[in-house]
Amino acid sequence: MTEAMFPEDNSGPNMRTITHVIYGLFLLGLIGAAFLGLAVVAAIVLAYFKRSDAVGTLYAGHFDWVIKTFWWGLLWMVLSAIATHIFIGWISGLVAIVWLLYRLIKGWLALFAGQTPEAAI
Repeated sequence: MTEAMFPEDNSGPNMRTITHVIYGLFLLGLIGAAFLGLAVVAAIVLAYFKRSDAVGTLYAGHFDWVIKTFWWGLLWMVLSAIATHIFIGWISGLVAIVWLLYRLIKGWLALFAGQTPEAAI
């Protein structure tokens, strides 16, 4: 007799690990290769790809947090790049980078605490 083979529930990394990877890739790309580094793109693609698997869990808030951080950060970096022509873009670019780092750190610390980023103080 042959037994039916059912896939294991724990195959592959769990949501917590994936969320840590997303934060790590985003931070690595931000620090190492300017804002649009390949690691940031990989983090956002992974967040969008796994977002549906996280619905109804606290990790869904983290995925939304990272995705919103990316798009708002991209907007502010583009506006800062345009504003460098009037010499104010350097200041707004620095503020955008500090804001991005703040959001990543706040989200990652909330993940370690087992909370969503919005609930973390």
